[in-house]
Amino acid sequence: MALNLPTFYKRTGSAIVFAAIMLTGLLWENDLGFLGLMGIIEVLCLRDYFRLMQKINPDNYWPKWVPVAVQLFGLLFFILIVLGTFNLHGFEGVRYVVTILIFIMPVSLLLAGALSEKIALNAVIQSFGGLLYITLPTILLCELRLQNLVLPIALILMIWSNDTFAYLVGSFIGKHSFSPISPNKTWEGVIGGALLTIIGAGIYGYFAHSYRLVDWMVFALCATVAGTLGDLLESKLKRVAGVKDSGTLMPGHGGALDRFDSLLVAAPFAYVYAAYFMH
Repeated sequence: MALNLPTFYKRTGSAIVFAAIMLTGLLWENDLGFLGLMGIIEVLCLRDYFRLMQKINPDNYWPKWVPVAVQLFGLLFFILIVLGTFNLHGFEGVRYVVTILIFIMPVSLLLAGALSEKIALNAVIQSFGGLLYITLPTILLCELRLQNLVLPIALILMIWSNDTFAYLVGSFIGKHSFSPISPNKTWEGVIGGALLTIIGAGIYGYFAHSYRLVDWMVFALCATVAGTLGDLLESKLKRVAGVKDSGTLMPGHGGALDRFDSLLVAAPFAYVYAAYFMH
């Protein structure tokens, strides 16, 4: 696979702007900046997820209010968890209102799907799958930040590093296709990206004193392996939906779900390792 310079330049320029926005939210001293960033990511990814689901199941009847309601429910659930976890003062009233809505909204949606002659019940149930796929990982990223400010930043940087190295290595020496789901990926690129990212994490771990060197390398392993699987999962959804990108948010990168597909799958694995083994 030869290196396509115009595509590389467009992707790089778009990625630089995107990285600047992301790092601003990640490095913001106030927790509200990070939580706001995660909330925006969740809503944008849920929007792209619904676009794919509606293309995958065009026969299902999806009233316009169903995706909006589930996105709202996901955002409220996110707010409830992070308000309780981060103990943000001055938001007690909001917490009570959100708690009530959390119990009312899913029951109302499921009843609407079960009792309505028009709305497909499996469409409503499928829409809640997006909460497991998208909302839960964004909450776990907030939990990672609570454990250590560096962890979510490191996870995102490792995924970016893996993607970049895999693209470059695959472009120059890639010959063997990794998966029919994503024909542009090669075994050489996947392995090269993972190894270089893990080595980089090891170098950082050698000089850092917050965790052991092996912890950073295993953390990088979570980012590379689970991140690659997350990319394949979203590629599979797009293939079934018959689209190239989940959206048009970023030139050269597609939609929000295209950009965060690896992070969404890597976050639960990274959280479990960090919560139980990194101390």
